Amino acid sequence: MIHEYAVRLTNVNTRVGRLSRGEGAIVAEDDIRFGELKRTCLDVRRDIVRMIHAGGSGHPGGSLSAVELLVALYGSVMRVRPEDPDWPERDRLIVSKGHASSALYAVLARSGYFPEGDLLTFNSPGSRFQKHIDMHRVPGVEVSSGSLGQGLSVGVGMALADRMDGRARRVFVLMSDGECQAGQTWEAAMAASHFKLGGLIAFIDHNRLQTDGAVDDIMSIHPLEDKWRAFGWDVRRVDGHDIRQIIDAARAACRTGSKPQVVVADTVKGKGISFVENSVAWHSHPFNDQEYQAAMEELGVSSLARGQDSHVPTE
Repeated sequence: MIHEYAVRLTNVNTRVGRLSRGEGAIVAEDDIRFGELKRTCLDVRRDIVRMIHAGGSGHPGGSLSAVELLVALYGSVMRVRPEDPDWPERDRLIVSKGHASSALYAVLARSGYFPEGDLLTFNSPGSRFQKHIDMHRVPGVEVSSGSLGQGLSVGVGMALADRMDGRARRVFVLMSDGECQAGQTWEAAMAASHFKLGGLIAFIDHNRLQTDGAVDDIMSIHPLEDKWRAFGWDVRRVDGHDIRQIIDAARAACRTGSKPQVVVADTVKGKGISFVENSVAWHSHPFNDQEYQAAMEELGVSSLARGQDSHVPTE
């Protein structure tokens, strides 16, 4: 079933580094400014490094791997109103991998939910921006998370409630690949298929690493696509750092019928910073001053001091 708003158009990211959009759900391909979305991804990565450096703690690996997924969803897919976070007809995103908080905060700020300058309070005493997301304190956060493996179950409940309430909106769930080791995930997957929750769309950040090592070494989740199909889901696979592929997959997922949808996004943990990429050590690791300097230089910024930097043109 195609929701009535699924063909409306919206302008994406009308100024560099800022996600600016209307109420449309799926954007016509000709209207998407892919270059600007990519630049926003770069800005979000800078924000992540700044936050974790300023806060002295955080989860850079899984935050950096999820950047394109979050930018694509907020920039061109989800029907939201940042100026009215509790708008009843909004699409909902559950970030089940709640340790990727710095990525979510950066994207929410650049979408207009709160001032970007607030991000540097990350992990400070009394700050609303803690290492795991809190729905009671941060506008735009739908579910508090951090205990892994629970997000899809919440998504099933929300999708069922929307059906009972007669609301034609979608529920998105961003999961880690490690969460596919949890039995609760598969119970939720079975329920979603049984109840024919076609408005439920899951994205799996498949970066292949978790806190204790490689996913395949801890407990293999393969064949991942076959498992989801066996549970009654439509499955798509994309390069999780390719904005166009993500949006195309989201467009297709939103135009289906009664089957729940899952997009397996192949990503790189720590994407964008050479010494962080594919490193288990950076699952939960702060940037010291030297690492901050090196990371920001790789992202095109000359660092000055904790939480401060100046942009160095790269073009």
